[in-house]
Amino acid sequence: MSKKTALLLVDVQNIMFSYEGGALWNEHQVLRNISSLLTKARQSSTTIIHIQHTDPSSDSMLSEGKFTWEIHRDVRPLPTEIVVRKSSWDAFYQTTLHNKLQELEIRNLVIAGMQTEFCLDTTCRRAYSLGYKENILVKDAHSTFDTDVLSADKIVEHHNNILGGRFVTLKESREIMF
Repeated sequence: MSKKTALLLVDVQNIMFSYEGGALWNEHQVLRNISSLLTKARQSSTTIIHIQHTDPSSDSMLSEGKFTWEIHRDVRPLPTEIVVRKSSWDAFYQTTLHNKLQELEIRNLVIAGMQTEFCLDTTCRRAYSLGYKENILVKDAHSTFDTDVLSADKIVEHHNNILGGRFVTLKESREIMF
């Protein structure tokens, strides 16, 4: 992959793995896949950007400093890696992400993380709209929770089908080589 590519890990935070309303679909395998992507990116000196949802409200589970706000220990950022905090579903909205990518001359993104139908979907679409056209959504490295309408595996499948070929190229984690 080109040095103009970055690995973008969206909201791989403890709250996703400790949600009282249920478990992420395929959470252990998805976390292993994300961890594998991170290892490959680190070994190849690919730019790595962690997106961390941060709620300014002190009583939120996503307030800075709370255990649930922290990035999961299996993918914890190294001091040399970029962490961008966001407060909406869009990793670009009122954050430094776009500017950092421009400064680093990044043109392509490999995207993984949480939550499929919210932050991941919105970030994929926004990246495309901002001109990042050679993006890859790692189809086995994102997840979500069951809803009253759809099971989580169907939500993931649906978003892979909707986003893939339009806003992103779909690849499995084992296919990603940085």
